[in-house]
Amino acid sequence: MPIFRAPDGTRLTYHLRGEGEPLVVLPGGPMRASAYLGNLGGLDAHRQLVLLDLRGTGESEVPADPGTYRCDRLVDDVEALRLQLRRERMDVLAHSAGGSLAMLYAARHPQRLGRLALITATPWALGMPATAGDRLTAARLRASEPWFADAFPPFEAWLEGRGDFDPAFLPFFYGRWDDAARAHADREETETNDDAAEIYGADGAYEPDATRSALARVTTPVLVLAGGVDGGPRPALARQAAQAFPAAGFAVQPGAGHYPWLDDPDRFVRRVAGFFS
Repeated sequence: MPIFRAPDGTRLTYHLRGEGEPLVVLPGGPMRASAYLGNLGGLDAHRQLVLLDLRGTGESEVPADPGTYRCDRLVDDVEALRLQLRRERMDVLAHSAGGSLAMLYAARHPQRLGRLALITATPWALGMPATAGDRLTAARLRASEPWFADAFPPFEAWLEGRGDFDPAFLPFFYGRWDDAARAHADREETETNDDAAEIYGADGAYEPDATRSALARVTTPVLVLAGGVDGGPRPALARQAAQAFPAAGFAVQPGAGHYPWLDDPDRFVRRVAGFFS
């Protein structure tokens, strides 16, 4: 397990899967250990995955200053990883909340970025959160699923502030609610640093106008991939986020939820490996 130091001295770790050209992978959650990404459906057969455990998650050290969990401050950790890998430029794949971290990195270090894939990434950094309406619209696409009748009412109550989080609605985050999805969902609580997640998007983390201006000058190729039944972001919101990049391509994986490499690994790997090749 490789170890390196952040600029403030915090000990960080990353995990290597596969061989070949490195592909830096930024996890979501926010602040979930990179273990949940697995091998991204077999993407490690095409690239060496460099799975970063963000500070305070997985095998990385808890920082002395909790304020450094904020998304904009994590950009320095990503740059420290590039230096650790001794890459002039690095290709990056970011999932979910990690997409905002990748956007901030691209805005601050455009000359250090090779290609960038944003996978079901809610564009908080652009001031474009997924709304309760977005999520409910996507959820209604699942009305024919056998679990829908039990899952939708608590999901609606949670999104409208009338109820607490309920595991009954976890199926809405997956395109297929099978044994693999259940096992993946069961690990989330133990893999996530909830205290850090509360700070990730705290006041000051994002400056959407400045980020948009900076990204307008980023000419590196970008892939924005949405899940067809994902509510955060819905494909329409992901398409809007893609417009922030001059050289972005947009794709939807049909039937996929928030974790498309679980829902259809072959389709996911073909699309993403093709982009990075």
